[in-house]
Amino acid sequence: MSRADDTPAPSSLREVPVAWEALEDAFENNAHEVHSYLHTQTGEVIRIVDGIADPEMHRRVMSNSAYLRIEPVSSREQYRWMERFIATVEAGELRDKLVQSIDGKGAFRRFKDVLMSFPVDRERWFAFRSERLRSCMEGWLETHHLAAVPRQEWRVPTADEVQKPADVEAERPRKNRATLSEAQRRRLHELADLLPARELDAALAFCEFLRERKHLPRLRLEEAEADGAAESAESGGETSSA
Repeated sequence: MSRADDTPAPSSLREVPVAWEALEDAFENNAHEVHSYLHTQTGEVIRIVDGIADPEMHRRVMSNSAYLRIEPVSSREQYRWMERFIATVEAGELRDKLVQSIDGKGAFRRFKDVLMSFPVDRERWFAFRSERLRSCMEGWLETHHLAAVPRQEWRVPTADEVQKPADVEAERPRKNRATLSEAQRRRLHELADLLPARELDAALAFCEFLRERKHLPRLRLEEAEADGAAESAESGGETSSA
């Protein structure tokens, strides 16, 4: 199923390459300890779980205007979806089992367990639920003046593209490499802001290691030249003494 309509979004809506499957998961998960956010520029969805994530990181995300908190569909509304789906099932064994499954605590788990034995109706339920989730997500995005657009897909290069001669690679504009480097630096800054405090020392040490590694070959060459010069001086002094 397509995740974004082919029709252009109204000019009043800001287009965002939303990670649709991740957004769908966030809308479905309404556990109290789970907090999900949409990055309104990249379209990425992050999930923060109380007791696992660093509270400081959660505060940084909440204070960052680029992140928009996702409001999941309530349990009551999702329960109504199960009732409406059962109404579409023909009278018989499956319908009777589904009606019994949603009676009382643990209804969602029992409902899914019943459908495990009916693969065709199980797939029909997934499609039924996805359509309703999609409607909720599109309404939520529109409320926040956002419009989902297709994400850029990573394409696997062909063998001919991988084996391009070095001279062809050298013809690539330097501007492209500079743009890529700048984007990577911005992404690195974003990741650093989201790191838990306890991981900052390790991240800093690794960055220092990468920076110093660039100079290691030159330092080793200089050390080797210095050692060679010292040995030559010692050999010359021994010859003169002899």
